[in-house]
Amino acid sequence: MTLPTLYSFRRCPYAMRARLGIYLAHKPVSLREIVLRHKPEAMLAQSPKGTVPVLILENGTVIEESFEIMCWALSQNDPNDLLLANSSKKQEAAKALIEYNDQVFKSWLDKYKYADRFPEFSQQHYRQQGELFIQQLETLLDKHSQLLGQVPCIADYAIYPFIRQFAHVDKAWFEQSDYKNVQLWLANHLQSEVFTTIMQKFPTWLESQQEFVFGGEK
Repeated sequence: MTLPTLYSFRRCPYAMRARLGIYLAHKPVSLREIVLRHKPEAMLAQSPKGTVPVLILENGTVIEESFEIMCWALSQNDPNDLLLANSSKKQEAAKALIEYNDQVFKSWLDKYKYADRFPEFSQQHYRQQGELFIQQLETLLDKHSQLLGQVPCIADYAIYPFIRQFAHVDKAWFEQSDYKNVQLWLANHLQSEVFTTIMQKFPTWLESQQEFVFGGEK
């Protein structure tokens, strides 16, 4: 059986997001693990921008954005209603959170993580800008255990890989910070079977020439 091909890099938060959507939709794909400093020509031929994830469907359609990959998978099978089918209000709230994460928070996260590359301001300044989003999440999580309710939705899975990255820049600071709700929410996701599964290590495709079926029915 021919499967869609997913080019992925294990530690990239965008690739994590794509794998989460595919796994939670139980949609099998043929996974090719890559190394960012040695990108396969086959991937670049399909997606010249050279970033992961990249999903190539059986008909040749290329999906290059992680959130679009999530939506592609979940639109076909969404057993946990991550797309919030019965609540347009929550759909809009989820969309707004994900857009802020991608368009605003991620920029501050990159500057915080690589502060030496952005000497215009201090690392603390960049962290404080990122904290504006962390505080927003903290307030939401004061109301319920997940961002928009008591069960996870697409917003939780699309966002927590980036909060994980933020937390890991200075783990000691994050763990002693006042963001107790975010700490608990993040820890629960990172300790889950879902995260353990999507973070499984695979040999790189260029070295091994091996593809691995990822996702699929439980």
